[in-house]
Amino acid sequence: MSHVEKEKKKLLNRLKRLKGQIEALERAIEEDRECARVLQQATSCRGALDGFIAEVIEDHIREHMIDPATARDDPRTVAAEELVEIVHAYLT
Repeated sequence: MSHVEKEKKKLLNRLKRLKGQIEALERAIEEDRECARVLQQATSCRGALDGFIAEVIEDHIREHMIDPATARDDPRTVAAEELVEIVHAYLT
């Protein structure tokens, strides 16, 4: 079972929220809202997509780079956890 399949519900919920935000952005444009409101909606969409990407990357790192049998203080495990933190800092 892939890590995407394991986290399917969580990922689909994130995508549903993103879809709602994109629909709100579309409505803002259709209703000729002021540019500040459109930009605010657009940055919300970007943040939601970045959060989705961060989740998939984190799950990938934890599934394919960290050996569950390895000690938490193993240098590779520590490096993988640091990478997860970097991804979250950059994308969220």
